[in-house]
Amino acid sequence: MQMKTAKKVFETALAEGRTYILENEAKDIMKAYGIPIPAYDTATTAEDAASKAKKIGFPVVLKVLSKDILHKSDAGGVKINLKDEGEVKTAFQEIMDNAVKYGKDKGTKVDLSRGVLISDFADTGTEVIIGVTRDPQFGHALMFGLGGIFVEVLKDVTFRLIPMSEFDAREMVSEIKAAKILDGVRGQPPRDVDALVNVILSVSRMVKENPEIVELDCNPTFIYEKGKGALVIDARILIEETKKTQSPSR
Repeated sequence: MQMKTAKKVFETALAEGRTYILENEAKDIMKAYGIPIPAYDTATTAEDAASKAKKIGFPVVLKVLSKDILHKSDAGGVKINLKDEGEVKTAFQEIMDNAVKYGKDKGTKVDLSRGVLISDFADTGTEVIIGVTRDPQFGHALMFGLGGIFVEVLKDVTFRLIPMSEFDAREMVSEIKAAKILDGVRGQPPRDVDALVNVILSVSRMVKENPEIVELDCNPTFIYEKGKGALVIDARILIEETKKTQSPSR
């Protein structure tokens, strides 16, 4: 089931000439692999977005879904902390208008047929980053570290080759310099390391079963207090291009 979901998404992307996976598609794959994500849905009209946002529960986030927009924020395609149906309807229209203007500025017509992603505006937890890259020689490697300044400035990250065992995942979590933050410092409760380990192992399994993934970022991922789990807030997946069949030499 998990592999079928991923393969179907990849086939759709490649058929459209893209090697990046839209956010709703990435979340469909993660959901299939049991990776915890905020509640989400998609909508193509303002009324539908408001109705689905109410079902998810306010506040929510709206993001444009388009194969022609890779960086949503640059196109004015993200609205956060929307607190009621009226705000959702207004945000939907603003996102659509911004996307059309973005296309005009780029000299192209933006496909907006997929509408928007509606997602629960999750509570902030301890931010970590989980990423995957594929090396031509060694294969896939998974990176883990605390988010924010720890990864951007201090480069406090660790790597393991995929596939990974639970021992590998727990060793990764414990060997970064900032590991004590997850244990709880200065009166802060310990974080849910077991939930974090499960996310790492699920990502490892997903990549092992789908080797066409060349890059993956679960960023940010929030870890909550012990017993309260984890959430992958956003995910970016890149896949390899379709290999062209070479003509036989004459």
